[in-house]
Amino acid sequence: MKVLIVGAGPAGSTAAYHLASAGVEVTVLEKTRFPREKVCGDGLTPRAVREIQLMGLPHDPAEGWRRNKGLRLIAGGRTIEVPWPELSNFPDYGLIRTRLGFDESLAARAREAGATILEGHSVTSALTDDAGTVIGATASVLDGAGRKTGETADFMADVVLAADGNSTRTAVSLGHEKRDDRPMGVAYRTYFTSPRHDDDWMEGWLELPGKAGKPLPGYGWVFGVGDGTSNVGLGILNSSKEFGKLDYRAVLRDWTAAMPADWGFTPENQVGPIRGAALPMGFNRTPHYSDGLMLLGDAGGMVSPFNGEGISYAMESGRFAAEHIVRACAANSRLASDHVLRGYAGFVQEQWGSHFTLGRVFASLIGKPAIMKLALRTGMPVPVLMRFVVRLMANLTDADERGFEDRVIHLLEKLVPATSNQGFPRTSKQQSLPIVSVK
Repeated sequence: MKVLIVGAGPAGSTAAYHLASAGVEVTVLEKTRFPREKVCGDGLTPRAVREIQLMGLPHDPAEGWRRNKGLRLIAGGRTIEVPWPELSNFPDYGLIRTRLGFDESLAARAREAGATILEGHSVTSALTDDAGTVIGATASVLDGAGRKTGETADFMADVVLAADGNSTRTAVSLGHEKRDDRPMGVAYRTYFTSPRHDDDWMEGWLELPGKAGKPLPGYGWVFGVGDGTSNVGLGILNSSKEFGKLDYRAVLRDWTAAMPADWGFTPENQVGPIRGAALPMGFNRTPHYSDGLMLLGDAGGMVSPFNGEGISYAMESGRFAAEHIVRACAANSRLASDHVLRGYAGFVQEQWGSHFTLGRVFASLIGKPAIMKLALRTGMPVPVLMRFVVRLMANLTDADERGFEDRVIHLLEKLVPATSNQGFPRTSKQQSLPIVSVK
């Protein structure tokens, strides 16, 4: 079986690694050239760290990786530090790594496993046969400066994985439009040379103080990169009435201007421009599987409505897709193979559907200032409650429900319907499928 992956970000490179490691022929088309920048907070929770470990990717501090202990939350004049929990199925630390180096490291790991990655190939559309089944993709070839050379190429495959981010031209070319009934967010960030670059905590501001004490909508972060700079940014959800009406760059400038001077978040210390990007949340593009095509990561709206986390879900979706493809390779008929591939959508829904439903409720509530203020006034003084909230938002639980918090979170998820990814049959909840080599 030949597999074509569109995009060499976290989702695409993770899928490529697992497929190539199992002996599947895989080609990845990446429109840019490494190293390349992406708008992100650069923070990796233990969910993402687990995927890095499963890829056998070293994360040595000497190579730009920085470990962190957990979350420092700031709101209502209070600060609380919540360490990452000690769980049997997740590491007890997070990481900070700029996307400039992170994505290149993942792609290099996929290449080491045997994947072919073609940079400078911008996919414009999917290719289909007369029955409408996806059989490949058409790409424009770009030069070193990212300009079209006028050359195009068709790439044929048995399965195509759309891992091309929020733009997801592959899915859009087939008419898979964005769903407006799902949350959407935007994030803006920049870097500052700062003495806070070596902070051991990922700092989240649940309230953004603005001018004259008037609070700003959204949430903010300060993540020490460890290279002399800090990643400072903010996000806002479309559940806020201010969504789409603000100059977010100005909001970020106003917020950082109000911070202590010795942190160094000043215009003269700013490194690079303020950049922004959309956050497609809660399965906002479906179906996640149609004949011959799987949607991965941001292309399938796999960003958590709780906290805007996307990298871990992108990497997990890449692993899940690879697992289903490898199993399909071992099927004894085309019909059986197609059945396995179609199971990908239901499997993804089972893994995160209920969590995303809770996240959608959370997103709608925090968009209301009065509710958000009451929640923070109630929760921030209670460390036990905040530890629970962090575990819920970061989706960090033990599968065997050995702790009280695990049982409560799993009960909440059982009480809500799983967010649909277009009516695919639900399967029994399970851990990830074993990858069986087809070498």
